[in-house]
Amino acid sequence: MKPTRSSKAWMREHINDPFVQKAKREGYRSRASYKLLEIDQRDGLLRSGMTVVDLGATPGGWSQVARQRMGRQGMVVGIDLLPLVPLEGVHFLQGDFTDGDVQEKLKQMLENRRVDLVLSDLAPNISGVALYDQARAAELWDAALDFALAVLAPEGKFLVKAFHGADFEGYVKRMRQSFVRVVTRKPEASRDRSSEVYLLGQGLKPIVSGVGAVEE
Repeated sequence: MKPTRSSKAWMREHINDPFVQKAKREGYRSRASYKLLEIDQRDGLLRSGMTVVDLGATPGGWSQVARQRMGRQGMVVGIDLLPLVPLEGVHFLQGDFTDGDVQEKLKQMLENRRVDLVLSDLAPNISGVALYDQARAAELWDAALDFALAVLAPEGKFLVKAFHGADFEGYVKRMRQSFVRVVTRKPEASRDRSSEVYLLGQGLKPIVSGVGAVEE
């Protein structure tokens, strides 16, 4: 298929992107690595000995940062539908993180330990139909939050990519119902024109019943 004008423009911008070039120089798998690095520097997410699950891990930029920042202690598990080129010190499950079989494999891998940090840099494949893409993105945010509430330790943290739009305020409200503290971050590596932001929830509120049901 012949490349379109827009795809050529995107590729040109991507190649010339300073964070893409920096990632190549410094050995990171993705420009997204710098988003997590900046948020970690500000909020102190990663520390030695943690158990971290990275949703939508491929190509591995965030798992790579987590492993680097934690040193040799602790566990990093990446989950993705797509295969991941192996990363030293990172465990990987290929599959849908909402699938019961994948969740059971994760449970066995963790040996029933609770998780300290869930990372989600998930985004849907873009169709170009704005309403459909926004709805699909919102489904991913909700699924990631459900997953986090099911596996996190009481003092655990959840970092998720979201996009401003019709569903955003409702999602922020749900985050605030679920976590003691919720903050918004827009790292430098997030392009200015992008509507993406990162929401960080810290410390679970007491669960009343079921995943995501919490006291106000």
